Amino acid sequence: MSRLPVTPPCAALIGGEWVTTPQSLSVEAPSSATPLAEIARCQSSQVDAAVDAARQAFDGIRGTWSQWSARQRGEWLYRFAEAIDADAETLSTLECADTGKPMRQAKGDISVCARYFRFYAGGADKLHGETIPFETDYTVMTLREPYGVCGQIIPWNYPAQIFGRCIAAALAAGNTVVLKPAEDACLSVLRLAELAMQCGLPEGVLNVVPGLGSEAGAALSEHSRIDHLSFTGSPATGTLVTQAAAANHVPVTMELGGKSPQILFADADMDTALATVVKAIIQNAGQTCSAGSRLLVESSCYDQVVAALSERFSALLCDAGEADPDCGPLINARQRAKLEDRLAAAKADGIRVAAAGQLAESAPAEGHFVVPQMLVDVPEGHHVSCEELFGPVLAVQRFNDEDDAIRLAHTSDFGLCAGIWTRDGGRQQRLAKRIRSGQVFINDYGAAGGVELPFGGMGRSGHGREKGFEGLKSYTQIKTVAIRHG
Repeated sequence: MSRLPVTPPCAALIGGEWVTTPQSLSVEAPSSATPLAEIARCQSSQVDAAVDAARQAFDGIRGTWSQWSARQRGEWLYRFAEAIDADAETLSTLECADTGKPMRQAKGDISVCARYFRFYAGGADKLHGETIPFETDYTVMTLREPYGVCGQIIPWNYPAQIFGRCIAAALAAGNTVVLKPAEDACLSVLRLAELAMQCGLPEGVLNVVPGLGSEAGAALSEHSRIDHLSFTGSPATGTLVTQAAAANHVPVTMELGGKSPQILFADADMDTALATVVKAIIQNAGQTCSAGSRLLVESSCYDQVVAALSERFSALLCDAGEADPDCGPLINARQRAKLEDRLAAAKADGIRVAAAGQLAESAPAEGHFVVPQMLVDVPEGHHVSCEELFGPVLAVQRFNDEDDAIRLAHTSDFGLCAGIWTRDGGRQQRLAKRIRSGQVFINDYGAAGGVELPFGGMGRSGHGREKGFEGLKSYTQIKTVAIRHG
């Protein structure tokens, strides 16, 4: 705890002020299971105050944010991106300690956070409506306007990145925000909020209410004075959030996880493909909604692929995030126990672990570590091939032809991402069109973060889009103006 850089106090950011709460929550380091910090435990009263502050900042007497021009908003977003870069060392240290992810991944996340603010800084003054041909005595146009007060509930796996993709887009479009970060990891978010105030963001434009999902999260989801809600998390919690928002007819954007397949054909560039397959499942210890957690391999090269991947998995090292290993710990004891139970069930069903990484001797004994591992010959429909495990576990299955590959890919109800590995151009196009997924990568996976690329799911993976220009538009609503000439 003493090694952590200075962070904001154990408080919520409401109306430009850090407000303490009667109760607090302890934040634990995943790598060592030791205390890191105390954060505020907000209740409905703090959420009410935050929503009121955001409402005042948007359309009240002091509603300065709604009076800022798009150009001014863009200029502020760019200044904030510069501040993030200048504070990258502090933010990376917080992100690494708080989530347990390897330091190089934490540094990458902070860099991507700044990228979001730069991207949306450039898009703020490029949101526009259209003119519509209508009757000769009319001029009809559409306006893109902000919703107003946006509630945002973000997860613990990528706090800084998701802060960037949600906050930057919402503010660029002219909204104000009440943000509920995850109780398991939000230290970088609190630091970012502090930086935002130092950069001159008007009070009430950004409000941060840490706390439990069942308390602060529930209060925000069911609040009658928010105008839009964004949630990233599990399908079960997403259902509760959607139901709460529906009572007030509040539109929602839902990103609810995935069980994303990578489809590997025998003609693929194997060196590139296998390196990417490994990275796509050990990134953030597999605690990534878009993780490539399934590998479907053409039968003619199945044995060779399993042998080559076994070598790669066996060489992986698991350690504390500060040591910058291949793979860090899971976020907490609950996640670790849940994953270990599911792996034990798979073993009892006869599913074989073909290879596993190693736990470094230096890894703290109390850390929440599960070494990366590869399960092979996974039966169709088994839970390890259909359900999101949220850990560094790759499920491998074989297929015979394109139709068989698509059928297997669709045995899961999720539809967030997919990868296709083949040199055959026609096959690339056929499969990309057939697969049910919000993003499809060909001879690649993830596209280096893809700040500019629309992101969201189909099926159980949710609805709505974030990132890219579509993400910016999702924080606006269309108004039609019809002018009849005299």
